[in-house]
Amino acid sequence: MNPAANKDIRVAIVDNSITPSVYKPVEHWAAFLQVPFTSFRAPEGRLPDLKNDFTHLILTGSEVSIVEREGWVDAEVDFVQEALNLDFPILGSCYGHQLLALALRGPAHVRRCPRPEIGWYPIDIRIKSGLLGKEGTAYAFSSHFDEAINLDEDFRILASTPNCPVQAFELKGRPVWGIQFHPEIDIPAAREFLRNLADLGLKTSDLFAEALSMNPQDSGLIRRIVRHFLGVTRG
Repeated sequence: MNPAANKDIRVAIVDNSITPSVYKPVEHWAAFLQVPFTSFRAPEGRLPDLKNDFTHLILTGSEVSIVEREGWVDAEVDFVQEALNLDFPILGSCYGHQLLALALRGPAHVRRCPRPEIGWYPIDIRIKSGLLGKEGTAYAFSSHFDEAINLDEDFRILASTPNCPVQAFELKGRPVWGIQFHPEIDIPAAREFLRNLADLGLKTSDLFAEALSMNPQDSGLIRRIVRHFLGVTRG
């Protein structure tokens, strides 16, 4: 399927970024979608109207912690639960991945990472799937301090790393996926993002500077992910 040829697809991107000049998730996703989309700033209380003609939902990453939730997150959890009840195809990346775990199973299923992943890491694709392809190792950019944990038998764990057992999941029998890594952030965009973060002078700036010294590797999973995600329809 060529998603760009399907004029019936309309994507709603729920933008969870706090400082869009530092982290630009809509720009990252737009580079690969090639279909009509509208973005909504969740931290500003803007969420899509599910009665509109959107067909797919993307939940982006964020600079904030899923553990230390601000008030706007509760509204987004309610929104995600409504979208799940309506059987929307949903793809969550990083914070969006954790948000899905929170909405589906509650706060006991997200936590701070024992060891954050910042930079480019080998990802073990454990199960062949339409989203990630065949089993094996793939590389992608990561930047996360939180993670989803202890998901039950309703989830298929698609990918892992040694420090993050739930790198990707699929909700069995539903068009719902979470990916902890950032396939949508290619190498030039990731370098810009890391420089922006390092320039903020945060306590974690050393981690961002260290990531900038890494040898970047990207297997280009984003194209398969987008193609598969946009190829599914609402049940």
